[in-house]
Amino acid sequence: MKFSNGFAAAVALVSIGVSALPKVTRTGRYLYQEDGNRFYIKGIAYQQQGIVTSNGLTDFPDPTDYIDPLANANGCNRDLPYLKQLGVNTIRVYSVNSALNHDGCMQALSEAGIYVILDLALPVNGSIDRVSPTWTSNLLDLYIGTVHAFLKYDNVLAYNVGNDVVTAAAETDSAPFIKASARDVKAYLKSKGSSVLVGYSSTDGADGVTDWRTSLANYLACDTNGTWIDLYGLNAYRWCGDGSISDYSGIISDFQNYPIPAYFSEFGCIKTPPRLWTEVPVLFGEQMASEWSGGVAFSYFPTTDGYGMVTISSDGTSVTTSDDFARLQTQYTAVSFINSPAQHAAGRNTQAKCPSNTDAFHASTTLPRTPVNDVCECLEKRAFGCVFSNTSSNTTSAIVAELMEFACSQTEWVGGCEILTANGANGTYGAFSVCSPTTKLSYALSMYYLLSGNQAAACDFSGNATIISTGPTDIDARFNAEISCGTKFPVGIKVPIDPTPTFPSTKGQTGGSNNDLTKNNDAAGFVDAGDALFTIFASVMGLAGGMFVLL
Repeated sequence: MKFSNGFAAAVALVSIGVSALPKVTRTGRYLYQEDGNRFYIKGIAYQQQGIVTSNGLTDFPDPTDYIDPLANANGCNRDLPYLKQLGVNTIRVYSVNSALNHDGCMQALSEAGIYVILDLALPVNGSIDRVSPTWTSNLLDLYIGTVHAFLKYDNVLAYNVGNDVVTAAAETDSAPFIKASARDVKAYLKSKGSSVLVGYSSTDGADGVTDWRTSLANYLACDTNGTWIDLYGLNAYRWCGDGSISDYSGIISDFQNYPIPAYFSEFGCIKTPPRLWTEVPVLFGEQMASEWSGGVAFSYFPTTDGYGMVTISSDGTSVTTSDDFARLQTQYTAVSFINSPAQHAAGRNTQAKCPSNTDAFHASTTLPRTPVNDVCECLEKRAFGCVFSNTSSNTTSAIVAELMEFACSQTEWVGGCEILTANGANGTYGAFSVCSPTTKLSYALSMYYLLSGNQAAACDFSGNATIISTGPTDIDARFNAEISCGTKFPVGIKVPIDPTPTFPSTKGQTGGSNNDLTKNNDAAGFVDAGDALFTIFASVMGLAGGMFVLL
């Protein structure tokens, strides 16, 4: 017997003993509960810090591993009394392992009336790479795998498809990939009858409508309902010590007419200690309630750079709170939500005007298509004679990057890796740019191997590659296989399907993911993939004159 999505969700909630929390939805630029009262996010970041390193290309600090706080029921029960003391109604969690059981924590939080804002990315290889952005099948599977695992819980307020992906003007070409990920996650949620919000958390930038931060915010809120985000978060650390409303004047004015709900997805500057949290009554008060819907204080757990409001004992059983905690508790306890405007007066859902490209912002409104597994699997089965085989090493990221650069440079004369690339600035996306980093590398290695006359030495790479005996042995067979794969599967935007989760890993390709959570998402190919492949094939034949042996 088949059940409706709503019935199945209800059964799931009953099975873990969760009483449903009121749904929070968007009306206009505000959030409302089912009773019509306006909802404000009064939250705290809740994730123990993993190892953090600076990205060598951007010098922006990023985590390299994570600890799933929602899989530790004992830890949640230990911390819940302190979350209640703070008076929070929301926690923000940055990374979880979808293969683990989260029932204990999610049930306890729900019973305490606490919602969860859940980021979908994983460190290192499970997020959109700001340096070389793509939206690939393995990332889609990772995101959908997490959403699927949390569908049964009533207290997920929002899923974040990215955090600090764009940190400078030079990285704004990442925006189409952020937006495409929101589109596909929203489509999946809609197919499941879920109204959970989909959001993004942004790094703060300079004030003014010409700066990248404001342009990015408008870009993510423009176009159609299917592609705009539902909730915008700003990681805002402007108010330090006993600051003043003037610290926020720029962001208040820049977001005065922003059409979707916005909140501070992180706040709590530590530059001039102690943290007095005097920004709290301003953020939730009349000065900002018209533009902003609350915020998330950073952070409950301690961090290496001085954030944090508690200390956990070495045996993990007890909590010691800090003065930061006590001061935030005082401020949060005094908050009284302004129930205005009334929901019926909040207006309809509208979108922003898509920003024009400038020196500070360059992102196409043409989005990449929904990533596929089927076309990538087809390539792996039919078009590759040499494949990358080292998927277990801690140094996989560096190996993949090095081998990719070599193989692409050596085959550039026949098109190289153009078909694997994606350009968010001008909206051009290679037919196979949807594939995972390791599949792309196998594509490049196979081409190099083929152009080297199928010599065994050309598919070794210090033991990191393996010859596939059933792979194509000549260029005609190779391109025929590619054309067949590119045309066999339908094009367009499709709704992702349920994954079959396995244990995610944080090892792998920088900016991508080797987390093969599933091969089930037979979503959509790219426009005119077969024609594009045929064009490349024809140009290669013309360039090479039929000779494909490197001397």
